[in-house]
Amino acid sequence: MSREDFHSLPLHQKIKTLYIEGTFVVAIRYYRHKINLYLLENEYVEVFYNHKEDRIDKIDFLPRDHSRMKFYLDQIKLG
Repeated sequence: MSREDFHSLPLHQKIKTLYIEGTFVVAIRYYRHKINLYLLENEYVEVFYNHKEDRIDKIDFLPRDHSRMKFYLDQIKLG
């Protein structure tokens, strides 16, 4: 599935795709979110869960040059 295809999916379909096709890697706390990191094909996808509001605020690809990458480096392999 391409990035464009994934981006065009509604939220519930993104969740289903990650659950069925993705691999959970690690969860971190980041400001007011718990972020679950998934590997989908060979791209990393973050799921931003707002526990205070009990909702998913965002699901998006993690850019390899993002500063948040440092929180994951001991858990992932960059290829």
